[in-house]
Amino acid sequence: MRSPAEAAALVHSFQPGDDGEASKSRELVLALLAVSPTPFSRYEFHPGHITCTGVVLSADGHRVVLVHHRRLERWLLPGGHVEEEDESLADSARREVIEETGVALASDGAPVLVNIDVHAIPPRGVEPLHLHHDLVFVFRAASEATLCSPESRAVEWCGIDEFDKYDVPGNVRRAAMRAAALERRSDLQAD
Repeated sequence: MRSPAEAAALVHSFQPGDDGEASKSRELVLALLAVSPTPFSRYEFHPGHITCTGVVLSADGHRVVLVHHRRLERWLLPGGHVEEEDESLADSARREVIEETGVALASDGAPVLVNIDVHAIPPRGVEPLHLHHDLVFVFRAASEATLCSPESRAVEWCGIDEFDKYDVPGNVRRAAMRAAALERRSDLQAD
């Protein structure tokens, strides 16, 4: 899924419920897809571009993997830019998770779009301030072994109840909580 129309269909399928931030972000992503000639290009700065992120749940569904981002100096979910070789947006998120954390991901079905978050990225070098129109997918870890990439200072498994300890930003908390709730519903339906 690399066309703006296919991405728009995916974004339209996302239901933010009463989450005003996700609802606003959904509309901003749809607007970007409607007007930008290159919405997946990391060099599209006005207003920005699509990025993909992964919420990786532990086997018990109570922890998520976080990366301490070297440039932004905060604990975040693993994610990043869409690359030409990515077959789908979910594949972009999967590739970024593996590159940034080394976590082996379970192959139990297609990843679900669990959140949408548009946020500002500060200027750096020739890159101006711009927006990441972030599509967040949920994955299940096959193991808890991690590796730290050069983009990060650390990789940690964080309990949902430990977000304050890591000073996890609100957008990350909302995505993780939505993923954990989706996982609990899936577990209940499987019983």
